[in-house]
Amino acid sequence: MVVWKLVSPLGTRFVELFAAAPAIACEGSGRRQCVVLGGACALFELLPIGSAGRAAPGTRLGICCAILAVVAAGYLTSGRGRRLAQELERVKEIAATAQRALLRPLPPRLGGLTLAGGHLSASEGALVGGDLYEALATPYGVRVIMGDVRGHGLPALGIVAALLGSFREAAHDESELPGVLRRLERALHRHLGDRAGGEAQPERPPAEEFATVLLLEVREDGEVVALNCGHPWPHRLSAVGHGRSSCAVAMAPGDPMPPLGMFPLPADTPLLALDRLLPGEALVLHTDGAEDARDAAGEFFPLTGVLAEAAHGRSVVPSAVVEHVRGALLRHTGGVLTDDFALLALGNDHPSSPAAMAALPPVRSCLRG
Repeated sequence: MVVWKLVSPLGTRFVELFAAAPAIACEGSGRRQCVVLGGACALFELLPIGSAGRAAPGTRLGICCAILAVVAAGYLTSGRGRRLAQELERVKEIAATAQRALLRPLPPRLGGLTLAGGHLSASEGALVGGDLYEALATPYGVRVIMGDVRGHGLPALGIVAALLGSFREAAHDESELPGVLRRLERALHRHLGDRAGGEAQPERPPAEEFATVLLLEVREDGEVVALNCGHPWPHRLSAVGHGRSSCAVAMAPGDPMPPLGMFPLPADTPLLALDRLLPGEALVLHTDGAEDARDAAGEFFPLTGVLAEAAHGRSVVPSAVVEHVRGALLRHTGGVLTDDFALLALGNDHPSSPAAMAALPPVRSCLRG
């Protein structure tokens, strides 16, 4: 702009554009730079030099005042914008901390097992959504929950918080897994009742408010028992070695009960036994956001095949399984998720001596669920 004022024969027609310079400076620089550059433009405009010097003194003074007015407005606006940006960053930091406390990271080892978990929210900007998982070492073994609240994203966080809070207490207090499930049911109804402003009755749950829940108990000897309320069954991953080939099998030890909250739990909730978790194997729990994910052509995500790819090697590494599946899911969907996704892998990496392997059950087939 300065060069134009000095050399252009049409400077008097374009000298008014000097008033725009401070606004541009405030947009791309700090507040001090804005004031310095704006003041320099204002002072320079008062000098009768170049082709623009032919303008009347009153015109130059008017432009100088306009520049100073723009500088003042830009100074105040940029300060307010900076404060708002700092406040937004602070709010995002607080929200991220709260969400991580709700769905906290899993320890790498727990009760003799290796663990890894991962999740993706379908809501932009949210770290967690309607999927939940947790694993705790208790006197009764490692107890695990994997759940999926109806809906996704931020609106489902209230029920997620209620279920996780109840599980973290009940897993240590209840000696039997059915007792943990009943505590979860009561917590869900209390939450829905509080939200509705009254006491929720288990016989008449609020319409369309439910959660699928899978509870596992992994005991010291590798025995695994489960309770399932409408949730997908886990996959068993076997690595190469000891007479076994790597594979991924979708387990189905029995029919699940209805989702939690749709109907009252039956009086009798018998445990279902899963295959014993052998050294070198892993259990992978997931929500239906993985199996239901589609690509642009409408093809479903091949979860079992992707898990089989992750099982190659002498042992199954849970963290590698989670990262492999998450990356494959994002590639399959192009990064566009329509539902929340959660994955939790439990691995038995105990060293297996020949004597210990001889005492294990017969080799399982990858064709059996």
